[in-house]
Amino acid sequence: MTQMTQMRRLQGLAMRLLGSLVAVMLLSAPATAWAETRWAVIVSGASGGEKYAEQMKQWRSTLQSSLVERYGFEAARVRVLVDESVSGGTTGSAANVKAVLGEIRKGASDDDLVLLILLGHGTYDGDVAKFNLVGPDMVAQEWNTLLSGLPGRLIVINTTAASFPFLEALKGKGRVVITATNSAAQKYATVFPEYLVKAMSEASTDLDKNGRTSIFEVFEATSLAVKQHYEQRGQLTTERALLDDNGDGVGREEGGEGPDGGMARLWQLDAEPAAVASNPELAALVKRQRGLEAQAEELKRKKGDMPPAEWQAEYEQLMLELARVSQEIRKRS
Repeated sequence: MTQMTQMRRLQGLAMRLLGSLVAVMLLSAPATAWAETRWAVIVSGASGGEKYAEQMKQWRSTLQSSLVERYGFEAARVRVLVDESVSGGTTGSAANVKAVLGEIRKGASDDDLVLLILLGHGTYDGDVAKFNLVGPDMVAQEWNTLLSGLPGRLIVINTTAASFPFLEALKGKGRVVITATNSAAQKYATVFPEYLVKAMSEASTDLDKNGRTSIFEVFEATSLAVKQHYEQRGQLTTERALLDDNGDGVGREEGGEGPDGGMARLWQLDAEPAAVASNPELAALVKRQRGLEAQAEELKRKKGDMPPAEWQAEYEQLMLELARVSQEIRKRS
C-alpha cells in the first residue's frame, strides 16, 4: 500500500469520525429554540424639494410594509427616519441615526440580520462622499465608524447619486454593501431607489423560485430594472449598481464576473420557516448549515493564497460536513 493511499484512507476515516462527532454534538445540544432577529433602519435624508419629499414618502411606506408584511420583520424593529417635510416623525438627522443604531447595538446578537437603507441625496466633492441628512451631513467614513462593531450580519444599501465611495469606505467581513453607482462621477439623481422598492415588494424577485428572497436576488432584480429603464427610454445609462460582500471594496455589477455575491445569495430577507424556528433540533442543524456555507464562501476567497492540495482537502472536508448536515435537515423537515 502506497503512502498516498494510506493518507487517503486516514483522511476518509477522519471525515467519517468528524461527521459522527458533528451529529452527536448537534443532537445532544440543549433543546432551545433558535431564530434570528431581523432589524431594519430606513433613513430619509434632506428631501431636496416637495416633489422628491412626496416620492420618498411613498418609498418609505412601501419598504416598511414590505419588510413587515412580506418578509415578516417585527414592526417594532423596522425604524423609519423621515425628511424635514414630515411633522411628528423622527427625522433623519445624524443624532437620530446614531441613537437608533445605538439601540440596535445594545439589542442585537451575532446571529441577527441588520438592514440599513439610505434614501435621498448624496454628494462627492472629489475628496469625501456624503449622505445628505437633515442638518449636518455624515461622510462615508463617519458611517463606517458608526457601524463598526455592530452585531449581526449587516446589509447597507445606499441608493443615492455619488454613492460609489461608500463601497470602499464600508467594506468589511460580515457585510453586504450595495451602492447605486459604480463611479463617484455618477452624480445625477438615481432611479435605483424606485426599482429597489419595487423589487422588495414583488414575489417575482424570488428569481430561483425557492420561496425565499435573498439580498442578492433583490440586487439583481433592481439592477436589471434600472438597466431596462434607460434602454426603454433610449437614454445613456448614468448609474450602475455594485455589490460587495467579500470585504475588498471592489464589488460587481449585475451579470458581471468577480468573487462577490456568494454571501449575499445566502442572506435571506425572509424569516426562517415556522417549522424550523419551532423545532430546536432542526433549528440547530439549520444554524450549523448556515455556518458551514459561510465558511465555504470564506474558503473560496482564499483559494489563490493557499497550496492547491491543502485548499482542496479543506474544501472537500467542508463539503462533506455540509452534505451530512443538509441530509439530516431533510430527514427532519
